Amino acid sequence: MRNKSGRPRKSALHEADAGNKNGRRRRNLNAMQKATRNEAAASNASEDRLSKLPNDLLLNILERVDTLDAIRTSVLSKRMLKLPTMLSQFFLSISSIKYDHDKMPQINRAVAHVTDSILGTRNPEITIRNLKIRFILMDRDSLTIGRSVAHAMSTQKVEAAEFEIITEKAYRNCTPADLRQNAKLFNNFVGACPDAFAGLRRLWLRNMRFGEQDIPNILSTCKLLESLRLIHCDSGIHSVLQVEHAQLIELEVDLGKFERVELICLPKLQRVSYNNWCSSEHPVYFGLVPQLSRLSLTKVGVSSDKILELSQLLANVHSISDLHMDFQSEKIWVVPECPKMLKPVLSKLQHVNLDNLPEGCDLAWTMFIIEAAPSLKELCITVWDHWCIMMTNKEFRKKYGYCEKADVKWKPYAPDFKHKNLAKLTIYGFQPNDNFKRYIRCVVEHAVNITEISLYDRKLCGRCGDKVYQSRYPRTAEERKRTAEGLGLTSPAVIHFRS
Repeated sequence: MRNKSGRPRKSALHEADAGNKNGRRRRNLNAMQKATRNEAAASNASEDRLSKLPNDLLLNILERVDTLDAIRTSVLSKRMLKLPTMLSQFFLSISSIKYDHDKMPQINRAVAHVTDSILGTRNPEITIRNLKIRFILMDRDSLTIGRSVAHAMSTQKVEAAEFEIITEKAYRNCTPADLRQNAKLFNNFVGACPDAFAGLRRLWLRNMRFGEQDIPNILSTCKLLESLRLIHCDSGIHSVLQVEHAQLIELEVDLGKFERVELICLPKLQRVSYNNWCSSEHPVYFGLVPQLSRLSLTKVGVSSDKILELSQLLANVHSISDLHMDFQSEKIWVVPECPKMLKPVLSKLQHVNLDNLPEGCDLAWTMFIIEAAPSLKELCITVWDHWCIMMTNKEFRKKYGYCEKADVKWKPYAPDFKHKNLAKLTIYGFQPNDNFKRYIRCVVEHAVNITEISLYDRKLCGRCGDKVYQSRYPRTAEERKRTAEGLGLTSPAVIHFRS
């Protein structure tokens, strides 16, 4: 049948189906509109709830996030728009903006602009308790940041300010000329904004090759500096860094080409970390450092490296209470020494962390520290062949002097010595084999008051975990019971198998 227009008439079934489709469309549309209204109502309710919070609570929340995120959050409410001007803590960083190498200049410019805007408009009566800015070393942007911070320091109270300065090129892409140019840019920055650096508490630099007097000059400008971190920074291959500063509390040197770091006069220095030094001698000289309490040393040991003697390295330091040594799963670069030589420098030692000891090596050598440190309370060791940081190519290892695993020998100078203060032994990488069992029995035999032994499985790295051979770490209650009994301990120490 045809309708009046001559077209075929739709069947009743076809018309009914079309009606059903139209009905479903209307229902879906209504449902979408209802959901939108519900979302808007929920958003308004959330905004209302947020807006009703007192200012001090809102500020506490905003100060726990990146400052740029805090600014974005404050747009939610008219009442909150003024809150960024009342913040007492600021963290402005290029990492808070989506990173794109091609857009680095724009990203850095945004950080500089926001820094200038915030510091120029905030309430000057509110103390800035913490101001941290992470930015790329670029002339115009650096000057904007430096001058904004200097102005804030002169017009407002700033308790702590920190610069973390990175370079346009990563170290692996830098030539020696690039490193020198980075240092020149930084020196110009310091010279243009001395007032900002005079008020800094923390400074973090990377990828710079300074002149011989540059770092001492920087330190003399940064009069209030408490923490200095240098990554891939030096004054040339086999150069010597001499450090003197009245306020410095913490010094960290990573991967520089210094032959030696000389800590001449640092009356407030408490913590020193030196990672992967490039020296055939003792890497650090300790001069006047009366408050030094924590020392951390990390090194990938090769055959040409000098074996460190702690009695000589720490000859002028009798205040170390916390010692951390990381062997990067390679050669043990510290030698066991006679307790008579070591006791004067380890007399106050309370906490020791020996990290990344190579697997399969006899652990008994670590006992020389227990024997020479009468105040020791806690010993932690990590046994781990960490494939990500190990060189596994045999030709490469031979060419660059990487050693094969070899046991370090130790014999007790007083076979029946007793240690009365060691209370806790922690082992990461524990396996129920004779090496670990002998070691635990040896520690317990001499540490007569030990109360706790914590045993952990091997660490796993997200990148190389699949290369780690199968662990025999006891997991079931029955396995743990057998392992504990197999240790044969008569001590009342409690053994914990930690997950």
